[in-house]
Amino acid sequence: MIQETVIELFREAVVKLPEDVKKALKESYEKESSKLAKETLKAILKNIEIAERENIPLCQDTGLPIVFLKIGRGVKGEEVLKIVNEIREGVKRATEEIPLRPNVVHPISRENLGNVGLDIPYISYEFDHSLEKEIEITVFPKGAGSENMSALKMLTPAEGVSGIKKFVLETVVNASGKPCPPIVVGIGIGGSSDLALKLAKKALLRKIGERHRDEEIAKLEEELLKKINSLGIGAMGLGGEITALDVFIEVAGTHTASLPVGICINCWAHRRATRRLKI
Repeated sequence: MIQETVIELFREAVVKLPEDVKKALKESYEKESSKLAKETLKAILKNIEIAERENIPLCQDTGLPIVFLKIGRGVKGEEVLKIVNEIREGVKRATEEIPLRPNVVHPISRENLGNVGLDIPYISYEFDHSLEKEIEITVFPKGAGSENMSALKMLTPAEGVSGIKKFVLETVVNASGKPCPPIVVGIGIGGSSDLALKLAKKALLRKIGERHRDEEIAKLEEELLKKINSLGIGAMGLGGEITALDVFIEVAGTHTASLPVGICINCWAHRRATRRLKI
């Protein structure tokens, strides 16, 4: 059951964009005044339509297989190991059956691993006490063009919020058209260096327009979105008013002497799919 669900989720994620993302792209097309950017967004929307109609991946890069796994309080320890093995087998089968492009290679030798091997698929674990004897699986295939634009900076506490804003804008400007805008920007603030980047990726799981529950953080998300869209980078970096569909921030407590900030950018093909299963 888990293997089949993983296959279904990857098929859904690489072929069909979530409704909130499609809606945001359509609204961007309507709002955009640049003729070139408007034509680019029109081509993106046509791409989405063809992928759904023909049941083929939206992009040739079907991404690095990343899975977010929520585990309910009724799931036993020995069951978790079985679940993880089933997810890995599901990714292996999805690579052959959908198919997914076998993107995963050894980082040094570049030997192809067929999307499974050396800790890939990457599985992020979280225990969710709102779930009983259930699990929730979210697949998040991450393309390399946008992933390569990820950034981490260990700010000093004195740099504060203004330093965070400056780093985010510098990162987006440096990325320019490389991550295939309109982008979605995930930002992790706090924790340790590795946790900040993990939070940045987790932030990308939110729906377009879904603000952080903390009012001050929500205001910062809106401010950064406005500033990013004032940069003029536009769709595919060709200029225009819409550079980002949204900005999401997640935070964690951090050391008194630290202010880690991680940034994870996603392309317009903001792919994700989720299912909940009883175990």
